[in-house]
Amino acid sequence: MPEPPRHYARLKKVNAKGAPIMGCPPTLPPLTPNEFQQKMQDNNTVVIDGRSILAFGGGHIPGAINIALRPEFPSWVGWMIKPEQSLLIVVESVRDVKLVTEQLFRLGYDNLAGYLHDGMTSWQNAGLPLKRLGEWTVQELNQHRQDSNITVLDVRGDDEYQHGFVPGAKHIFVAHLEECLDQLDRNQTIATYCGSGYRASIAASILKKHGFEQVVNVPGSWIAWKEAKLPVQQPEK
Repeated sequence: MPEPPRHYARLKKVNAKGAPIMGCPPTLPPLTPNEFQQKMQDNNTVVIDGRSILAFGGGHIPGAINIALRPEFPSWVGWMIKPEQSLLIVVESVRDVKLVTEQLFRLGYDNLAGYLHDGMTSWQNAGLPLKRLGEWTVQELNQHRQDSNITVLDVRGDDEYQHGFVPGAKHIFVAHLEECLDQLDRNQTIATYCGSGYRASIAASILKKHGFEQVVNVPGSWIAWKEAKLPVQQPEK
């Protein structure tokens, strides 16, 4: 397994001992699009978009990180987000706001700045900027993987990669991606894949946040690749 970030080790200790007693989870304030955008100006603030990878691809706030609200959400927040950062949240519904707040509170993330009231509908109705993330099927990935202007990026863990990968893929574990951006060519289209598309969407959103313009995610990723019986390369011994 790759070495976890330092703040993840801290969270493991919190989870083992129990977080400090702080009472009930905080009430996350609803923010208008303009209020939300204003709070984004703080360099210590991160926007977490908890919507599905397909919804995120269709349109998202520039700079948002897509950590979809699924059972693995707490683990990947722990990997990707520093506890001292201020968090802004985008979700599908008020029910999701409560769920996200509770999960972040249990992890020790208590610097919650607010959530986007009425979600992306309010953002788009306010005429504010949107970014989109391209999506390829595994058949499209296979069709383009040998193109000279394409980098196929495998963001799975080392143990997964050692059991086979898309031929020619470059491997960078998603939790280490921000440290390794200089290993990627910004002039290339970068196609990210993982086991299912979940971590690939996290990786793609990080690339977009850091100014990579040509980025595509592969929903279904390795599961779909194997199901379609597409070529598999084994690592050199």
